[in-house]
Amino acid sequence: MTPTILLSFLLGYFALLVGVAYFTSRNSSDNASFFIANRNSKWYLVAFGMIGTALSGVTFISVPGAVGKSEFGYFQFVLGNAVGFIIIATVLLPLYYRMNLISIYTYLEKRLGPHSYKTGAVIFLLSRTIGSSLRLFLVAIVLQRFIFDAWNVPFWLTIVLCLVLIWLYTHKGGLKTIIITDTLQTVFLLLSVVLSIIFISRSLNLDVAGTFEAVKNSSYSKMFFWEDFMGTKSHFLKQFLGGIFVTIAMTGLDQDLMQKNLSMKTIGEAQKNMFTFTGVFVVMNIFFLSVGALLYIFAAKNGIDVATLKTPDNLYPEIALNHLNIIPGIIFMLGLTAATFATTDSALTALTTSFCMDFLHFDKKEDQNTPELVRQRHMVHIGFSILMVIVILIFKMINDDSVVNSMFIAATYTYGPLLGLFTFGMFTNRAVSDKLVPYICIASPLLSFYIKSNSLLWFGYEIGFELIILNALITFILLWITGKTALTQTKF
Repeated sequence: MTPTILLSFLLGYFALLVGVAYFTSRNSSDNASFFIANRNSKWYLVAFGMIGTALSGVTFISVPGAVGKSEFGYFQFVLGNAVGFIIIATVLLPLYYRMNLISIYTYLEKRLGPHSYKTGAVIFLLSRTIGSSLRLFLVAIVLQRFIFDAWNVPFWLTIVLCLVLIWLYTHKGGLKTIIITDTLQTVFLLLSVVLSIIFISRSLNLDVAGTFEAVKNSSYSKMFFWEDFMGTKSHFLKQFLGGIFVTIAMTGLDQDLMQKNLSMKTIGEAQKNMFTFTGVFVVMNIFFLSVGALLYIFAAKNGIDVATLKTPDNLYPEIALNHLNIIPGIIFMLGLTAATFATTDSALTALTTSFCMDFLHFDKKEDQNTPELVRQRHMVHIGFSILMVIVILIFKMINDDSVVNSMFIAATYTYGPLLGLFTFGMFTNRAVSDKLVPYICIASPLLSFYIKSNSLLWFGYEIGFELIILNALITFILLWITGKTALTQTKF
């Protein structure tokens, strides 16, 4: 497939998103619509659109690619994700709605103190900026290789182009626009996965029943791993528990996805959103794993040496763009673009919201929609876009593919203290030594890293995604030791 065709498709796709943004923001582009969509979002649109946000380009490329090594073991983590989503819907969302929050980190200020509040907000800003930058980096590599290298466009300009296009359709309407564009992008994402399965199956001369049997009988379909609990990361309990707590932290304690839930009128609608989203999320990951199995079957049949690829992440784009015809290639690029930019546009809006509320204190202003505050919000939005460019370029200089593949492990370090803070606030009546909280949240990941690095030697135990539990537990213990019994306790 020629780079010209792919570039034309990419520009046409963004023209569609800009058109949607124009119609959603033409009657209202104030701060209330940007931050919480005037609390008038439809739960079914949010539920559907969140699929595109949660299933990033990393999921789109890496989950199928990882099947060659880990088979369907990732599904154990997905089951943990599902339980985590249910806990969010039944425990965290009622708290956020009861306190009428815009930034969820305001809870930490009211329960633990101002230093705890700022620490939680900084953890989110750091974690989401790094995570979203890495997701965009992975996809930008594909765009660079298959489109922009043909015209010798430098990588930094590819990144800038992507973020400028995202900024164009989000800077006015914010969350109000994103709820609609993410719904549209989720349609494209789901369509691309289903059509990818159909096209690959046809190239293998398989019908629906034959495709199911081929995946089921392949060497990649093992889903549950119960062997060697101590010495491997892939054991079911490690993956399942890690999935639960990573989800609670990365979704329930993350301004990005919670901001969409808080845009609905009632807690009931927000919970219906989460329950619906959970079901679709699980099914979609089964499709992604099935795509992975089919890709490896296709590679074996057509003599594609996977070992020659720099990383398994390249398998899906290699087959879709170089070994199938033009339609599957466009479908792949459609899904990849939808998955990536649904994640990035949402992250930029959430980062802007958190900074405006948690550091510029828009929520304490008498009128949040003054021209001055709208200008400030625009500047913050631009600032985070520039910051993402810088982070991506730094990551490219120190590029280590294992960093991208270990994104969830990285999240166990950055989100662990946040999980510890919220857990301490919700399940104890102790006061914290508020000024010590920032230091505790730095010490906890460092101690977790030290323990993880030596756990196999000390205990014969290999730590996986459950590292986030250890990190949160260390934070909790340090908060308890340095804290004191509260004389009075406000019910949150």
